[in-house]
Amino acid sequence: MSAAALKAETRDIVIDEVFPHTPETIWGALTSAQLIARWLMQPTGFEAVEGNSFTFQTTPGGNWDGVIHCRVLEVVPNRRLVYAWKGGDERNTGYGAPLDTVVTWSLTPVEAGTRIRLVHAGFVLPRNESAYTVMSGGWKKVVRKLDEISGEE
Repeated sequence: MSAAALKAETRDIVIDEVFPHTPETIWGALTSAQLIARWLMQPTGFEAVEGNSFTFQTTPGGNWDGVIHCRVLEVVPNRRLVYAWKGGDERNTGYGAPLDTVVTWSLTPVEAGTRIRLVHAGFVLPRNESAYTVMSGGWKKVVRKLDEISGEE
């Protein structure tokens, strides 16, 4: 194993919040393509069905076309949604470097509403340092928007 491989470290982004909405309401916002477009990005081909593949389009960078390739890995209605999140290009360093991660949304009913836990797992540092840094702040904003949109239902 190379020295660079030994220094590689995997990091996860974790956001844990309680929202004053029912799990069913938040689930609706997590699994409706129309609503996902309002709090995250417009998905193409999204369905909350295990094995379903879909994409998001974001800003291209270097040799990367900006397409995020996703596949639904697990669906437990009103409780858990898990999907693979892959993108990037081997020729890129920094923004647009290859990313092979997993996004997990967990919903737990609590007295005040629903505890929502987002884990975006598998950022390999230093290769994914740029994505990890940008997305750490980005997911916080996304979760706030999810709360707002869930409150409209």
